[in-house]
Amino acid sequence: MEASDGLLLQVNNGEQWCNRWKHPNDDSDRSTSPSVLRCVTSTWKEGLLNRKRPFVGRCCHSCTPQSWERLFNPSIPSLGLRNVIYINETHTRQRGWLARRLSYVLFVLERDVNKDMFTRNVLDNVLSSSRVEGAILTVASEVDPARGQKAVGRVKQKARVFLQQMVASVSPAFIRLTGWVLLRLFNGFFWSIQIHKGQMEMVKRAATEQNVPMVFLPVHKSHIDYLLITLILFCHNIKAPHIAAGNNLSLPILSTLIRKLGGFFIRRRMEEPEEGKRDVLYRSLLHAYTEELLVQQQFLEVYLEGTRSRSGKPSTARAGMLSIVVDALWTGSVPDVLVVPVGISYDRIIEGNYNSEQLGKPKKNESLWGIACGVFRMLRKNYGCVRVDFNQPFSLKEYLDTQRSRHVPPPVSLEHTLMPTIISAQPDARLFEGQQGEDQLNRELPDDILRRQLINNLAKHVLFTANKSSAIMSTHIVACLLLYRHRQGVALSKLVEDFFNMKEEILSRDFDLGFSGNSEDVVMRALHLLGNCVNVTSASSRNGEFTIAPSQTVPALFELNFYSNGLFHVFIADAIIACSILSLQRETAVESEAEQQPGGLHSLPLSQESLIRKAAGLSYFLINEVTVAPPCQTLYQVFHDAVTRLIQYGVLYVAEEDQEDLSPTPSEEPWPKKFPEPLSWRSDEEDEDSDFGEEQRDRYLKVSVSSEHQEFFIFLQRLLSPVLEAYSGAAIFIHTLSQPTPESDYTQKLFRYLLTRTERGVAVYGESATHYLVKNTVRTFMELGVLKQRRENRTSTLELSSTFLPQANRNKLLQYILGFTLL
Repeated sequence: MEASDGLLLQVNNGEQWCNRWKHPNDDSDRSTSPSVLRCVTSTWKEGLLNRKRPFVGRCCHSCTPQSWERLFNPSIPSLGLRNVIYINETHTRQRGWLARRLSYVLFVLERDVNKDMFTRNVLDNVLSSSRVEGAILTVASEVDPARGQKAVGRVKQKARVFLQQMVASVSPAFIRLTGWVLLRLFNGFFWSIQIHKGQMEMVKRAATEQNVPMVFLPVHKSHIDYLLITLILFCHNIKAPHIAAGNNLSLPILSTLIRKLGGFFIRRRMEEPEEGKRDVLYRSLLHAYTEELLVQQQFLEVYLEGTRSRSGKPSTARAGMLSIVVDALWTGSVPDVLVVPVGISYDRIIEGNYNSEQLGKPKKNESLWGIACGVFRMLRKNYGCVRVDFNQPFSLKEYLDTQRSRHVPPPVSLEHTLMPTIISAQPDARLFEGQQGEDQLNRELPDDILRRQLINNLAKHVLFTANKSSAIMSTHIVACLLLYRHRQGVALSKLVEDFFNMKEEILSRDFDLGFSGNSEDVVMRALHLLGNCVNVTSASSRNGEFTIAPSQTVPALFELNFYSNGLFHVFIADAIIACSILSLQRETAVESEAEQQPGGLHSLPLSQESLIRKAAGLSYFLINEVTVAPPCQTLYQVFHDAVTRLIQYGVLYVAEEDQEDLSPTPSEEPWPKKFPEPLSWRSDEEDEDSDFGEEQRDRYLKVSVSSEHQEFFIFLQRLLSPVLEAYSGAAIFIHTLSQPTPESDYTQKLFRYLLTRTERGVAVYGESATHYLVKNTVRTFMELGVLKQRRENRTSTLELSSTFLPQANRNKLLQYILGFTLL
């Protein structure tokens, strides 16, 4: 292994890698040997090598049809990509030898640092706002009602201190200096930072032509995210945004630098540190300050996830800051706000990995020494390519008007939705007192609930859009193939072949790639970046060709899983359908004893309606792990498209000869009556004569027994297997919960249990023991009603609900999860 690693480190460019590693008999990028991905797509995709890259980042046509047409023109997709950190004399107004030598300095000096990005009288305006003055009077009356004006003065002074600790103090000279420093630094440890010029053209037009504030909402994967957005906008003469940063970064010296770049600090928690109750004063200051920035038409940058993703997938959206923006629009403080979701993808994050936290260790607090060490460590490594995708700006006013003109269903709990399906019995009666009936579901929601639901849906929609626009990187594909196609190892030529076909498949689904070039060269670079996560060995029986396998150590599996999750959203609908087919086959086999017949489970015809119903239930069960569709799209549409796609691939086919024999009986209750509205497969807008008519729902399907199709089918099931294994392990572990236990203790014990199963080789997928999965299982079981949470003296304890006290019901939960799991 050491020799192989050394070989990887010695090569410096794609041509050397290609010459050193290339299979002697393979001299082209497109291999001619059979491949599962090529096999399942070749019937309907031809000439993909000559197709253009898909243009990603358009806003939602359903929610914002006017914004869809605005700012876009047919020439924008053809503008192509640009490497932001590559600067030469052509990017400046000067020419000649000296211009070539000083190109970075000249480029930075020629950037336009907009004067209107500097706030005016912000402290006085915020402190004199009616919201803050009301909060000051409220706090003063609670603290010392007898002292009157003296108490008000003290609280007002306290508010001014809070505000001074919060606000940004932008410096144009420092922005220019930072721009030059970042361009030089990023050239040292990134190969490229790619942006699409067409996307930037839309953002630039929105910034200059529309006289309204703009809010950038990126996904959050690394601390570098803050700097990337500011640098890219600076390079394109777009006003730098004010960045909502966590107060964990408010360190001496560093806090001053961040403020000069436009950062303002907000608490990670809005409660008062000692009492644990809502801090009315701080909330009013944050609300008034954000509103003042919008009134002065400043741009904002807000991270909806609140913290960096530790899983490689987007975390649950937190809509606190977004609600302030919505309130500013609703109260008429601003006429409109443009929203820009931003996708960010890294070949390798500068943090390297989050293994220490995934192994249950507490997160280290940020410090100047830690940051200095991190920068020094970065300078000695290369982190590959970065891709940033700015989505088409859309009008927040248009989005809210569209949503309010539609019927917004009330939120329905996971417990209410899935409990009858899992145990075929109603849960605790008192938990369902006052549940809405069908007539209540159609009533108008109260204003406060409607507001909350609209903001939550907006946050989910933006995060879904930003993640969908994020480019797929080479490390994502290689990690995914090694974990879920070739876990026991694969020859290099076969890995390159599958990489090429996976690349084609991703492009065919209208997701973009964050790399280009010959597949062999790209695979070599990805293996180099993944480093010790992969084992490279030579096999004399294969003419000296190398064999690549994922390292089986727990940290390596965790890290590979992190990068593999970068393309999780590409195949998630198909993966849920594949696992649902497995569950449906097992249920049907129990009834018909088909496993003993020729063809086994694959000979069973499956109702498409039942299949999509099963998939909808699984997607809702995994609601804390995956987002299958934006709020404006029905689950039926998503899973119907997935089934259609698998039929086109040949993985599924219509069993026409079985239609009459297996059609549902008149007494069978239709699906929409069985599920509440969030799982309904049909929207009110769908026409009775649409493609989603009766003939589509009544189809019966079979799974192809072709070996190539079966490989692809198993690959899809394996994508979800680590998640399902974590949940099945958690379902086993709840048998040990015999008395109320502090939530932190229970989570830690569950983590140790899953990690021990991995270390002893009991778990099939070692990555099922990551700490973020453990926390999600606990959260899901609480929402499902398996665990009940009690809060006493700021301590949260967990215990089994009365529904799951009987062992039979706990077994039913486990069987429900195992039904979807590839054993």
